Amino acid sequence: MPKVQYRVYVIELSKRVFTENSRFRAANPQFNGVLQCLYVGMTSKTPKERFLQHKTGYRNKKGYKLSSNIVEKYGLYLRPSLYNHIVPLPTRAEALKMEERLAIELRRQRYAVWYN
Repeated sequence: MPKVQYRVYVIELSKRVFTENSRFRAANPQFNGVLQCLYVGMTSKTPKERFLQHKTGYRNKKGYKLSSNIVEKYGLYLRPSLYNHIVPLPTRAEALKMEERLAIELRRQRYAVWYN
């Protein structure tokens, strides 16, 4: 059985998320409207598969929603130029740390970013 690897990915969001979602706006006081709104996540699937799950409101067998409402409503497309440099990671914990590091770095660059 192949070993699971985790990937970090970035999705561009419609800028409407900034005006329509107060939690997103509050999380991004550094945003000046010039760059894009982004979602940073991590997955054991391919980024493309995970993006499709978000857009279709994916639920697991028990009925729990495993997709982000923000991406379902505002997600536009993947931004591989912002994550392709990150190698797949061997553990979920490492991927979660990398997701947070990337999100914070993108915020420092003045993107508006949502991550979990």
